[in-house]
Amino acid sequence: MDIAVQPWHQREIAEKALAAGKHLLCQKPLSDVFSNAVAIVEAGQKAGRKVAVNQQMRWSAGIAAARDLIQRGFIGQPTDAQIQVTTNTPWHMWPWLANAPRLEVQYHSIHYIDSMRSLFGNPEWVTSRHAKYPKQGAKAETKTITVLDYVGGLQAMVAVNHHDESGDGYATFRFLGTEGLIKGTIGLMYNYPHGRPDTFEIHSNVFEPETWFNIKLEGMWIPDAFIGPMASLMEAIQTDGVPVTDATDNLNTLRIIEAAYLSAAENRSVRPADIT
Repeated sequence: MDIAVQPWHQREIAEKALAAGKHLLCQKPLSDVFSNAVAIVEAGQKAGRKVAVNQQMRWSAGIAAARDLIQRGFIGQPTDAQIQVTTNTPWHMWPWLANAPRLEVQYHSIHYIDSMRSLFGNPEWVTSRHAKYPKQGAKAETKTITVLDYVGGLQAMVAVNHHDESGDGYATFRFLGTEGLIKGTIGLMYNYPHGRPDTFEIHSNVFEPETWFNIKLEGMWIPDAFIGPMASLMEAIQTDGVPVTDATDNLNTLRIIEAAYLSAAENRSVRPADIT
């Protein structure tokens, strides 16, 4: 069963569906309240059903290709990761989002944060700063910078601005390691919602270091990446395995989200592991 509702409705529907014996694909965020997300996870465990979360960006062409290369050791030890997006988002098209008490991190940067987790795992610390645009109609934050600090020195940054009216917006990713570099663009965020193909470039300090390789990618984040969480859930049902975006694991993405809001509110770094 595919649940695609606002997060504050999801727990009630999920618990009823699980009690009826359904496996679930839940919309992200799993909930806007961490304790409700935990309750969905516990209901799934009690019912013995699979619960996955539709965090589909990790299956987008650029992120999936980067993950494969990073896991193969192409860039060596990762040292720096960045996703930077500056665009002009028409929040008035989604009135419930424009009125939400939390906005950018919970509903947009959650994609990038979950993708960072899929690439590098769970960070030790989160530091986040949030701001508003002077002319924005939305109530909550629309410009954020979030830094994830990992054991070993890797820093991952997600920086997003939703009110760039310059006409010179961009959406890029850059993953640097001791032996190479992966960089590219998130095509969907150019002329959204129409978008354009992603771009993807790689450079090795070891293999032909004088050469940059441009790799053509197929498909776009939306709609093509949506097959990822759906297929992973169906495979888990058939094999009695665990979906890639299993709800239990997704709690770690939500811990980063909660840590980001706590960090911004209290002007300090927060350990996601402390979010319970």
